[in-house]
Amino acid sequence: MTKPKTKSKKTKTPLPPPPASTTSLRHLLNVYLFILLLWGFYRLLFRLPEQIEEIILKPLIWLSPVVYTLYKEKAHLKTIGWTTKNLFPSIYWSLGLGVIFALEGLFVNYLKYGELNFINLGLSTSAFLFSLGLSFITAISEETAFRGFLFNRLWQAGKSELGANFTTSVAWTAIHLPISIFILHYSPIQLLTFLFLVFIFGIGSAFVFARTKNIAASILLHVLWAWPITLFR
Repeated sequence: MTKPKTKSKKTKTPLPPPPASTTSLRHLLNVYLFILLLWGFYRLLFRLPEQIEEIILKPLIWLSPVVYTLYKEKAHLKTIGWTTKNLFPSIYWSLGLGVIFALEGLFVNYLKYGELNFINLGLSTSAFLFSLGLSFITAISEETAFRGFLFNRLWQAGKSELGANFTTSVAWTAIHLPISIFILHYSPIQLLTFLFLVFIFGIGSAFVFARTKNIAASILLHVLWAWPITLFR
């Protein structure tokens, strides 16, 4: 006697997993430590023009371990969210959450200055477009490494979206310590405020990636988050 078929309950899962061996915590830790240590030492010892940093150095340091891992796995780019699926939902999610982050920036700015105090960037149209393009390049490197690779692989390994989100957001915050200390020279209060905003963004970026499985959501949200942070300093 055959048992009647029962419908399995659908659960939210990460992108298609890579081979099981590459989802180990040791493997993920190696990739993260490569980025953290190399980028941290660069921030401590050197400083080149922003264009060179974001267009050349950051893709080399942040993406090379990811690309190397994918090559070893013979894995497709879709395993880190590079896909055309859910493209429009990605835009909707990032725009919606981007508005919230902009309001958050306004609120923090008001608490800091007692009024809304916007810095004057003094950018021409061409300079603004160049800066915007640079923001997208930065977002591609950082979001591919953190949300596409680290968050998604940790989610696959631990089977917990919340745990993977929190862990990678802490790691994301830690990797912003070098620039806030060695380059921006923030005071303790400024440092705590900046790191809080970075952590909250990490939570939001992983959240939209988990909903869409498309790295475009995190990239666009990153750009929408970065500009209010700059304007509201």
